[in-house]
Amino acid sequence: MTIPLFDEPEEVSGDAALAPLAERMRPQRLEDFVGQKHLIGIESGLRRTLANRGKLPSLILWGAPGTGKTTLARILAIESGKRFVQLSATFAGVKELRAAIVEAREMRRRGRDTIIFIDEIHRFNKSQQDALLPAVEDGTVTLIGATTENPSFEVTGALLSRSRVLALKPLSDEDVTLILRRAIDDEVKGIANLKPRLTDESLARLAQSSGGDARVALTALESAVEATPASADGEREVTNEILEEALGRARFAYDKGGEEHYNLASALIKSVRNSDANAALYWLARLIEGGADPIFIARRLCILASEDIGLADPHAITHAASAAHITHLIGLPEALYPLAQTTIYLARAPKSNLVKTAYFAAAEDARETARESVPLHLRNAITNLMRSQGYGKGYRYAHDDARARDEMTCLPDKLRDRKYVPDDER
Repeated sequence: MTIPLFDEPEEVSGDAALAPLAERMRPQRLEDFVGQKHLIGIESGLRRTLANRGKLPSLILWGAPGTGKTTLARILAIESGKRFVQLSATFAGVKELRAAIVEAREMRRRGRDTIIFIDEIHRFNKSQQDALLPAVEDGTVTLIGATTENPSFEVTGALLSRSRVLALKPLSDEDVTLILRRAIDDEVKGIANLKPRLTDESLARLAQSSGGDARVALTALESAVEATPASADGEREVTNEILEEALGRARFAYDKGGEEHYNLASALIKSVRNSDANAALYWLARLIEGGADPIFIARRLCILASEDIGLADPHAITHAASAAHITHLIGLPEALYPLAQTTIYLARAPKSNLVKTAYFAAAEDARETARESVPLHLRNAITNLMRSQGYGKGYRYAHDDARARDEMTCLPDKLRDRKYVPDDER
């Protein structure tokens, strides 16, 4: 699909009025854009470039769904006065790319520059991405690509070297609440004409449950308001029950900052610790379906892999670390697979809390003997003075001295015979 320049961005045509609320409420000026202050704040390089009529560089916008990638691309086109051509990597191929570039070249001859915006650019293969290179390099087009995937892995090096990567953060609850209030109050593009009434608590819960995705929040709001019957005076009292249906019961009920968040996390960890894979998967699903941060879950599994399994299965921590890395790389929903796989693996793994008990036993001794000197034979004799003081004297190199392990002590004298780790688990 190709979308031309927004010649009259403020106009809401009849067709546009029928668009979903999330589409209608897209801001068309940087001043109205919510969030991403690190990218578009007054002192940002991007804002200064636009203010000084500088050349807009090709950009890769990397961020989770609903963080404003497409909206920002459209605003940049408007602010820079360029044509805006949108292609979806899901449907467009090399043929569509070349046609857009030919049109851009012709428009450039007429004095009009073009931004080609490619949504989900990570879905383009190497040959498709390479087809963009000449036009980007010679300035025929300014490329803006949007991706939810790490561009280091999904965008070719050649294209990355000609673009600037901007990482968009998930919107805060306050950001999403502001966007929702704008929609409720806007009589032209919003839903003010439907006279919705929501409590502050309901609006805050909807914002929190959206997971930083403005599109999710606006879609749920519109659905809930339209599903609410109007009273005699035309007002619509939107209840929590209707919001639950619009957003999803589990997601709306989940409170990522409240007690239940930690109760669910505790249930997951204790189920894995108890080797109950079925219960562990259930609590994992409650967290994910409720909207918990997947990185939070991954961190908890990493801790458990060492605290509750440790040396009983040294591979467990590797599995957990891999799941955490993959979760950071791909995000939800696909991250549910490595998280579920690791949860099952950890639940089935043999259990040992030796690492925990050994460390805290050593830590207690460390606190009580904090003034004990390091034995002279374990100190490095860096200078002649140190050597004259006996530093390093009597040290035995274990690689050359097979008996050193048994005959040379490495603890302070007060702890000479202390054992934190059984000999068979060294």
